[in-house]
Amino acid sequence: MQFWPRKRAKKIYPRTRSWPEISGTKLLGFAGYKTGMIHVSIKDNTNSMTKGQIISISATVIECPPLKPLSLRFYQQTDYGFKIISEIPTTQQFEKELARKIVLKKSSGKTIPENFDRAALQVYTQPSLTSIKKKPEIFEIEISNPTQDFLKGILEKEIKIKDIFKEGQFVDVQSVTKGKGFQGPVKRFGVSLRQKKSEKTKRGPGSLGAWNQQQHTMYRVAHAGQMGFHTRTEYNKLLLKISSKPAEVNPRSGFNDYGLVKADYVLLEGSIPGARKRLIRIREPIRSRSKPMTIEMQ
Repeated sequence: MQFWPRKRAKKIYPRTRSWPEISGTKLLGFAGYKTGMIHVSIKDNTNSMTKGQIISISATVIECPPLKPLSLRFYQQTDYGFKIISEIPTTQQFEKELARKIVLKKSSGKTIPENFDRAALQVYTQPSLTSIKKKPEIFEIEISNPTQDFLKGILEKEIKIKDIFKEGQFVDVQSVTKGKGFQGPVKRFGVSLRQKKSEKTKRGPGSLGAWNQQQHTMYRVAHAGQMGFHTRTEYNKLLLKISSKPAEVNPRSGFNDYGLVKADYVLLEGSIPGARKRLIRIREPIRSRSKPMTIEMQ
C-alpha cells in the first residue's frame, strides 16, 4: 500500500511534524517556491565508475526569497502533547496581504519565559518578491538548542537561506504532490486489466479478499479514490548550489508556467514532488547520512 490513508492534504503547503536533533543553535528549516528543472554539469566525487569525471545530472530550481519573522512561540510538554505557553510578536510592520489575517493566538508581553521545552519561530513568506502570487504562507520553524542571545535578535531581521544551509549538504524536502482527483484502481494502484470476458468490470481488482473472518472488505484491497495532492517527504536530497544571482539560471524566456527567478535560489539534485509555484519546505536531514560533499560545478 506504500502510504495509507491516501487522503487529500489539508493545506496546499505541508506541515512539518518532526524535527531533527542536532548540536548547536540554529533554525532547522526554510521554504521556497518550485520553479522548474535544469541540467547541470558537475565533477563526480562519489565512489562510482564515473569518479573524477564530468557528468550531467538533473536538478530542481527552488526560488527562496527571504522569510520574515512573525512571532516567537514557546511550548511546554504536557500529558496531551506540546502546548503553547507564550508568544512574542515581532516589532516589524506586517505585509499588506498578511495584516488582514489574525495570526497571533496568544501574547504575554516581550519577555522570554524561564521554563519551556520547545521554541519555534513563526515566519511568513514574501511572494511579492517573485512573480507568481501575492498572498504569503505562514508556518513555524523549529529552533534547536535555543539560547537567550539567539532568541532576542531573531525577531528583528530577515532570514535568508544561506544563513541556514550550506552547499554540498543533504536536506529533507517536504511538499504536496500534484493532485489528480478521483481515479480508479488501475491508475491508482497499478492493478492489471482483467480479461474481456470478466464479470462486472475489467478495470478493477480480481478478488475482494476472504469473507469468512472479518465480514467486510479489507482496506488493503485496491479501490478507486483520491490520487495525488498528498503530503510527502523525500529524504537526503543533495543541495548543489545556493546563489543570489538569478541570471545564472534563468532561461531567456523564463521557466515554463513560472517566469523568471528574481530572488535567491537553490539547486537540489533530482526531482521534487509538487507542482510549479508550490511552496516547498526544506529542513535539516532527520536521517543520518555521510558528511557534506564538495560540489565542483562546471
